[in-house]
Amino acid sequence: MNIKLDNIFILAFFVFVFIAILIGAVWIFITEKRLKRFFLGKKAKDLEDTIINLEKDISDLKKSRENIQKDIITINTKLKKSIRGLETIRFNPFSDQGSNQSFAIGMLDEEGDGLVLSSLYYRDRMSIFAKPIKNNKSEFELSNEEREALNKARIK
Repeated sequence: MNIKLDNIFILAFFVFVFIAILIGAVWIFITEKRLKRFFLGKKAKDLEDTIINLEKDISDLKKSRENIQKDIITINTKLKKSIRGLETIRFNPFSDQGSNQSFAIGMLDEEGDGLVLSSLYYRDRMSIFAKPIKNNKSEFELSNEEREALNKARIK
């Protein structure tokens, strides 16, 4: 009984080894087929040149990415200082004459800096005023229309 049991274990071991060798052989065959397809028509020198070119391309891409990141920082800095809020209010300061020929224009950047341009239209003349704005405030007194133009020009 002991001898039969040993023979079964030996037979099972050889079957297991045979299956493992068969799986390994199939894997080697498939891998070799893939490598032949990959290297089809190429020599070692061609592959070396390809790898060198890929390495150069990757290096160029890294440099380009760094340049683009610097450009984006510069653009964002300039964009914060550009006019982002703009509003025009037309009005008639003198009820006895003319129409809505007078105006106030509020122009603000992202940080609330800019200016207010206003014009008062009379029959015989026109006056234009410019008032600087810093942090959404002016050191000069603003008319109601100028304040309204600034409030509407604020970036929300």
